[in-house]
Amino acid sequence: MRKKITIIGAGNVGATAAHWAVVRGLGDVVLLDVVEGVPQGKALDLWQSGPVENFAWGVKGSNDYADTAGSDIVIITAGLARKPGMSRDDLLAKNVAIVKTCTAEAVKYSPDCVLIVVTNPIDAMVYTAFKVSGFPPNRVIGMAGVLDSARYRTFLADALGVAPSDVNAMVMGIHGDNMLPLPRLANVAGVPISDLLSEEKINEIVKRTQMGGIEIVNHLKTGSAFYTPGLSAIEMAEAIVKDSKRVLPCAAYLEGEFGISGCFLGVPVVLGEKGVERIIEFELTSEEKAALNESVAAVQNQMADTGL
Repeated sequence: MRKKITIIGAGNVGATAAHWAVVRGLGDVVLLDVVEGVPQGKALDLWQSGPVENFAWGVKGSNDYADTAGSDIVIITAGLARKPGMSRDDLLAKNVAIVKTCTAEAVKYSPDCVLIVVTNPIDAMVYTAFKVSGFPPNRVIGMAGVLDSARYRTFLADALGVAPSDVNAMVMGIHGDNMLPLPRLANVAGVPISDLLSEEKINEIVKRTQMGGIEIVNHLKTGSAFYTPGLSAIEMAEAIVKDSKRVLPCAAYLEGEFGISGCFLGVPVVLGEKGVERIIEFELTSEEKAALNESVAAVQNQMADTGL
């Protein structure tokens, strides 16, 4: 039976995610937005690319949540985007209200779906979706680590002059300035990056990764990143749809892992048909633990600000 993927928010991130969902053959796609005509027009345009890209999936644009009924995965991208001078936290109050509405309507029509939250600030927004949905934590996941790790791997590959696909590297923690790229675990085809790059260069790349989002915002002036965020959400959705047991860094609900409980934080997880099937826990150095605790403090402040 064909899977059904709903993407809420037909802006740049949502439309990009819809594009990758059909290209990767994940199933029928519903693109939903409150602005009349926008999801319909973008979905129609995307659907007409089927003969060229050779896909036969349905693509529907809608303003009615009833059209999302029976979705296997719901991806929430709706919300305000950052502009120069804004932090992700500046978006919190307005985006909490948006995500609350999107979640409540989505789960009413798709009570068995897996929720993937992309809206910023992600760690607070996935917590909002969790509280509003009433879903078990394995079925509510935040997209952040895939995106941050992709940026990290890109910068490392560029510095080394190697294919990005041969760079293994991971970012944990909050999706924000306190995120934790892990140089100790980064390698190129098994060779540690510390054997290939100076400490100064590695620190430079870590800092650029932490500021990767605002670097793009400062270029665009009127919006934020969308190509890689949209694709990152679909990377997660594909692992769930295909039950492929991919190990991906995602914002998952911690219940004692890494000594942390009661919040969503970016950690490596196994993704399968049930969503988060398990969190991969490993020993951190004292410095890494301290940095991760800074992420926890920042996330807890965001959670308090949601009022949930």
